[in-house]
Amino acid sequence: MNTTDTTHSGPQTGQPLLNYPFHRPSAVEVPPVYEELRATCPVAHVRLPSGDEGYVVTRYDDVRTVLADARFSRAATIAPDAPQLTTTPPVPGSLFTTDAPEHTRLRRLVSREFTARRVQNMRPRIQELTDALLDDIEKLDGPVDLNTALAFPLPVMVICELLGVPFEDRDRFRDWSDAFVSLTAHTPEETAAKRQQMIEYLAALVQRKREEPTDDLMGALVAAHDEEGSLNEYELIVMAATILVAGHETTVSMIGKTVLTLLRHPEHMAALRERPEMLDHAIEELLRVNPIGDGGPLRITLEDVEVGGTVIPKGSAVLAAVCSANQDPARFPGATPNEFDPARPEAVHHVAFGHGPHFCVGAALARAELQIVISSLLNRFPGLRLAEDVEALELTTGMMVHGLTRLPVTW
Repeated sequence: MNTTDTTHSGPQTGQPLLNYPFHRPSAVEVPPVYEELRATCPVAHVRLPSGDEGYVVTRYDDVRTVLADARFSRAATIAPDAPQLTTTPPVPGSLFTTDAPEHTRLRRLVSREFTARRVQNMRPRIQELTDALLDDIEKLDGPVDLNTALAFPLPVMVICELLGVPFEDRDRFRDWSDAFVSLTAHTPEETAAKRQQMIEYLAALVQRKREEPTDDLMGALVAAHDEEGSLNEYELIVMAATILVAGHETTVSMIGKTVLTLLRHPEHMAALRERPEMLDHAIEELLRVNPIGDGGPLRITLEDVEVGGTVIPKGSAVLAAVCSANQDPARFPGATPNEFDPARPEAVHHVAFGHGPHFCVGAALARAELQIVISSLLNRFPGLRLAEDVEALELTTGMMVHGLTRLPVTW
């Protein structure tokens, strides 16, 4: 394991202490250490970017346990003495740092905006935005960076319209969002400053929504505060920041990586053109094999908990390695569970959107965006192909969300 610090050993495992996050050899591979850990050390003792120690759970069934079991707490991550993922403390009062009943109350306020029916009603607008971006691409000679031309602007447009935030501020959002999902890419001072800038911006936007009410999600949250008293001013601003960051950062990454997977498998692209009814299932497989990060948000054990034959002590930091779970051969059988197979029947059992009470509230919207983007690309650009060797592509580093730095294509 090239990620090890062999001067320490993990309790009860006899395994060396690993440095997290783990090494990725290329833009199209998950850390190979996960395969070894699933087989020999399913609960790995790690040193986190903050310097604190914690545990990474790697097998599918164990990951689902961590994601759904109330003994693994998100709210406990904000305790003053809690071990941390990074040197910048998490933001309290958000969907990511609360447990029931506070989490249930906050989630209820936004979940009505992300229902299947609401997303279905949004599909024509998402298609319209996608078509306009593809029109602009079609006017160019190529090669084109699909990240810049499509993968980034589309999710930002969608979440800005949904939330009611000016799209012209998108570059500022990107800068601020990167700080929210930074592991080591920003200093603690940079992260704190950018978070504060975003909070101040959204506080001013909330005030404008009060003076000129709107029927978007931000307007609904302002009404929930002013008329119903169902969340306080701080919760209102943090909720808006959470939706803005989570609503585009992950989808930007996923669009780029799923398109790259298809470009690496032209035979599957051709099959999807011939049989578009296969697309929805293929999207599930694309989600399975393209993790947006190594693990979900940090959790803290509220008591001693046994997982995968290891007792994790009370007060420990735990990460559920979704990317490892989604390639666990015990759940996704076959000779190559890490390979893209659009007909794989088990694909729908992935945990790319999480599991349990913190299951991604925007999952239906993310699926709709992926379905529309990929079907539109297949139809409009039958000759779409990579403009460079895949070995030349890179992922962002030092972030909780791994996206391609660029995706050059031609047609």
